[in-house]
Amino acid sequence: MLAGEFDYIVIGAGSSGAALAARLGEDSTKTVCVLEAGGHDSHPFIHVPSFVAAAIGRKETNWRFETVPQEGMAGRKIGVPRGRVIGGSGAINGMVYFRGHPTDYDDWADAGCKGWSYAEVLPYFTRTENNEDFPASVFHGSGGSINAKIVEGPNPLNYAFMDALAELQFPKCPDFNGPNPEGYGRRQGLIRNGLRESSAKNMLRPAMERGNIHVQTDAQVARVIVELGRATGVELTDGRVIAARHEIVLSAGTVQTPQILMLSGIGPAAHLKEMGVEVLADLPGVGSNYHDHVASPIHMETSDSTSYGISWKAMPRDIFWFFYYLATRKGPLAGNVFESVAFLRTDPSLAKPDVQFVFQPARRLTNPKVPFPIGHGYAISPVALYPKSRGTVRLASGDPTAAPLIDPNLLKEPEDILPLIRALKISRAAFATRPFAKYQGTEVAPGPECQTDAEWDAYIRATGYTVHHPVGTAKMGSVDDASAVVDPQLRVRGIAGLRVADASVMPSVIGGNTNAPCVMIGERCADFILGKPALPAAQLPPESVARYKPKAKRAAKAA
Repeated sequence: MLAGEFDYIVIGAGSSGAALAARLGEDSTKTVCVLEAGGHDSHPFIHVPSFVAAAIGRKETNWRFETVPQEGMAGRKIGVPRGRVIGGSGAINGMVYFRGHPTDYDDWADAGCKGWSYAEVLPYFTRTENNEDFPASVFHGSGGSINAKIVEGPNPLNYAFMDALAELQFPKCPDFNGPNPEGYGRRQGLIRNGLRESSAKNMLRPAMERGNIHVQTDAQVARVIVELGRATGVELTDGRVIAARHEIVLSAGTVQTPQILMLSGIGPAAHLKEMGVEVLADLPGVGSNYHDHVASPIHMETSDSTSYGISWKAMPRDIFWFFYYLATRKGPLAGNVFESVAFLRTDPSLAKPDVQFVFQPARRLTNPKVPFPIGHGYAISPVALYPKSRGTVRLASGDPTAAPLIDPNLLKEPEDILPLIRALKISRAAFATRPFAKYQGTEVAPGPECQTDAEWDAYIRATGYTVHHPVGTAKMGSVDDASAVVDPQLRVRGIAGLRVADASVMPSVIGGNTNAPCVMIGERCADFILGKPALPAAQLPPESVARYKPKAKRAAKAA
């Protein structure tokens, strides 16, 4: 039941897929079909920045996956939100603009991903960027499709957070996407005129006006069709078949990209046979190497109404800000709530920050049916940036509509919990400093009775969660890496005409938020497909070159 034929098929309209399709469509002689399993991104919860929790909470826009019970997390199932809408997870995320630490990409290059060093990927970040706060430079772009800006008018509690870390002798960071992303400061968000920015909104939608990009919503992929070793089309769950004249790109994300590969007969042979799927390519790395950032919060509550939250005391203020936003697109509703952050070394002997300290000027959510805080408080959620634990995504059955089995093995490796224990102690010390004294907060989780490392350990395992940055299930690597699924040009091993472009190709998670790197990956994939030469590597300032040298070069220089 052939439903159409196109030059390129992109599976998934998320952060990577939207950017990729928009770039492919710049060749007016080629046609592009974008298949999105979800619907349109029209709901206001998606576009009003402060409604981020409400956007995540909608079943219409979130697949609502869960892990299998996690032994390292007290046997709990952990939520894995994934966007089910045009824009993908970029339509329901926190809009944070951060690329990770520069050396993260040098580590990729050292591991065999030729062409993916920091100097080589930086031009792809800046090509997309329109940065309101920093002049165009080697570290920033202006005139790009997606706007980045420091969140305006932050809640006053953010200044208490930053002043507290200053009292603890941590450094200030003026630009987390600059030459040295270490310290505390205000963070940038993907926001313009009080509305969310995304690659779907700002790249794909304008590109569709050219007429050669066709987006199909509610189009869930059952499998990629492979004939004589080449990907030739896609079969949807409703039986329709869409053919590709040139290439197919999987941009369905870290959970569903490996699921679709395995349903197509591409993956670990023993597992595919167990699921009744014919094996076309035995690639044991498909669905392996799954890892994510684990976080655990320290919560304070207060009778002071400075924080964001719903209460009788704050109601007049909240009503004012609601109508102010409708009239001006400014005010607290125009922000993403997470207005300040710190990237710190919890152990001074480390070479770079190992924990992200996310400050939340709001009380914890206490009612799962209400996506807004009731009452007042504030919190710090430390996020461990470089986990060693690795897990898997596997098929639950051969049914493409069945949710896959997600087993990250969170905190399986004993050393993964140590940064969180150190970070929670730092967070408690910050809340005990003079800047927070006037708010008279009471620690409600874990509570002052938590003192020993064993007690911190138990608390983290009982309350921790991930911050929705899963990566690695179709990892990129060299020809010598038997666990690699794609090569450095994102081509799937052993299958012609098939690539992967999303967070699943990351060999290791970057030390921060993954949205911006996903857009970069989509940008690079488009150039690979179109045969364009790579953008010239960034010429880094002399003081940065030594810091960003790949490990091998640093070691050789030291020797």
